[in-house]
Amino acid sequence: MSNYYSDHKEIAFHLSHPLMKRIVELKEKGFADANTYPEAPVDFEDAIENYRQVLDLTGDIAANIIAPNSEAVDLEGPHLENGRMIYASKTFENMDATRKAGLYGVTMPRRYGGLNLPSTVFSMLSELISAADASFQNIWSLQSCIETLYEFGSEEQREKYIPRVCQGETMSMDLTEPDAGSDLQRVMLKATFDEKENCWRLNGVKRFITNGDSDIHLVLARSEEGTKDGRGLSMFIYDKRQGGVDVRHIEHKLGIHGSPTCELTYKNAKAELCGSTRLGLIKYVMALMNGARLGIAAQSTGLSQEAYNEALAYAKERAQFGQEIIHFPAVYDMLSRMKAKLDAGRSLLYQTSRLVDVYKALEDIQRDRPLTLEEKQELKQYSRLADAFTPLAKGMTSEYANQNAYDGVSIHGGSGFIMEYKCQRLMRDARIFSIYEGTTQLQVVAAIRYITNGTYLNIIHEMLEREVAADLQPLKERVKAMVETYEQSINLVKEKNNQEVHDFLARRLYDMTGEIVMSLLLLDDATKAPELFSKSAHVYLQMAEENVTGKAAYIKTFDESNLANFRAAEQPND
Repeated sequence: MSNYYSDHKEIAFHLSHPLMKRIVELKEKGFADANTYPEAPVDFEDAIENYRQVLDLTGDIAANIIAPNSEAVDLEGPHLENGRMIYASKTFENMDATRKAGLYGVTMPRRYGGLNLPSTVFSMLSELISAADASFQNIWSLQSCIETLYEFGSEEQREKYIPRVCQGETMSMDLTEPDAGSDLQRVMLKATFDEKENCWRLNGVKRFITNGDSDIHLVLARSEEGTKDGRGLSMFIYDKRQGGVDVRHIEHKLGIHGSPTCELTYKNAKAELCGSTRLGLIKYVMALMNGARLGIAAQSTGLSQEAYNEALAYAKERAQFGQEIIHFPAVYDMLSRMKAKLDAGRSLLYQTSRLVDVYKALEDIQRDRPLTLEEKQELKQYSRLADAFTPLAKGMTSEYANQNAYDGVSIHGGSGFIMEYKCQRLMRDARIFSIYEGTTQLQVVAAIRYITNGTYLNIIHEMLEREVAADLQPLKERVKAMVETYEQSINLVKEKNNQEVHDFLARRLYDMTGEIVMSLLLLDDATKAPELFSKSAHVYLQMAEENVTGKAAYIKTFDESNLANFRAAEQPND
C-alpha cells in the first residue's frame, strides 16, 4: 500500500530543521502536559516521534481513502437541498476517516481536546491531504479558523466551540460579498445588537464562501451604523445550530468540485461578537487570512507533488519513436523543472511555517505569563519575518502549482486533454490557488514594502553567510551575483520616484525575491541532504538565474513613457 508521507522523504526532512527544537520547546511549554495527558510527549524526541506517527497515519488515509475517492467527488460535487448544502457522497467517507483518526483540532491545546501540534506539522498534513484531493483539503483545513477564535475569543467561547472542532465539526470564514471581494472594506452584511435577547443579529448576503454551510462560521459584518470603511467592521461567531442562515446557491466551478462554494442569506441570524468591535477587518481578518494563505501554500505544494508524480509515471511508460518519452530532452527538462519548483516551494512553505510557529507559540505563552525581554525580542523578530515570508509563500507556491499542473498535462500530450486522466483535474483544481485568499497580485502588494525597505535584502544577506557543501560553493557564488543584480534592480525602481512605475514593476521584483530566497533555501537543503535535493538545487538555480537576469534587463531598459503604450491597451485602435 502506498503512503503519501513515507513515499516522499522530502517531507520528513523538514522535521529535522534545527528550529524545530525551539518550536517544540515553546509549543509544549516545558512538556507540562505529560503529567496530565498520557498522549503528550515527555521530551523533544518523543514529540517528533508523535508528529511522525500522525503524519504516517494521514499519509495512509490520503493515499488509500481520499485519493481513490477523488474522482467520484469531482464528478458528483456537493448539491443543494431545501436551503442546505449536501456534500458529495465520498466526501462523507473522507470526513468519517479523518474524524476517526482524530485529525481535527490539530493545533489546539490538549485541554480542549486538540492535538497541540505546531503549524509546521499542520502544513505537512495539509500537503498530504491536498495531494490526494485539493477540494477535500479545503474542507478539512478550514478547521484552522478556530485559531482566530482561540486568539481573540473569550474563554467561554473557547470552551464552547473549540472542543466541537476537535471532534470534527466544520468551519468557514464568511468574508466576501457580491460587492466586496478583495476590497473587504465594502462589506455591508449588517450586525445589530438585540437588547431583548442580549445577542447580535446578522442580516445580508455572503458570496463565494468556501464550505459555506459549515457548523461554525466566523463572519465579518458591519456593526457600526453609518460607517463605510474597515473601521466599522467586527467579527462574529455564527453557530449553525441557531438557524437563520440558508444556502441560496452553490457555485458551479472550473475545479475543486468537492469544495462547496456557497452564497448565503443571513436573516436575523443570532451571533456572538468575537473579540472587540471595529477590529474585525484590521486585526482579526488579517490573522484569518495569514493562516489561510499558509494553508493554500500547503495545498499548492501537495498538488504540485501529485502533478509531478503523475507526469513522471506517464513519461516512464509512454513510448514514442521507439523509446520512453522520459528520455527526450524536451520532456526531462519539464520534469526536472517541475521537481525543482516543488522542492523549492516546499522549502519556502516550511520555512514560513516554522517562523509562524515561533511567534504564535510565544503569543500563546504570553497569555499565561509575561514574556522575558529576550522572548519579547524573539516574538517581534519572528512575527516580522512571518509577515514577510507569508505573501512570498502563498504567491510563489500557488503559481508553481499552476505551472506544474500545466506542464503535467503537456507531458501527457493528447491524453492530458482526456477527462479520464487525473492531470486534467489537477490543472482545473490548481487554477484557483493563485486567486482565492488574495490573488498573486495582492501578495505582491503585501510583499513590496519588504522589498523596498530592505527587509528581504537583509534576510538574503544573512542566508548568504551560511556554509554550504564544497561542491555547491560555485552555485552560491552565482546566487551572490544574482543578489547584486537584484539590488541594482530595486534601486533602479526606487530611483524612478513614480508610484505607477513602482506598481507596474513590483511583480518582477517580487518574483526575483522569491527565486533568490528559494535558491538559498535549496542550497541549505542540498547541503544537509544532497541525495534528496542536490539535483533540484542545480536545476532551480539555473532557472532562477535565467529569470532574474531577464527581469533585471526588463527593469533596466524600462522607460516610464512606455506606460502610455500599456495604457493604450485599454482603448481599441481607431
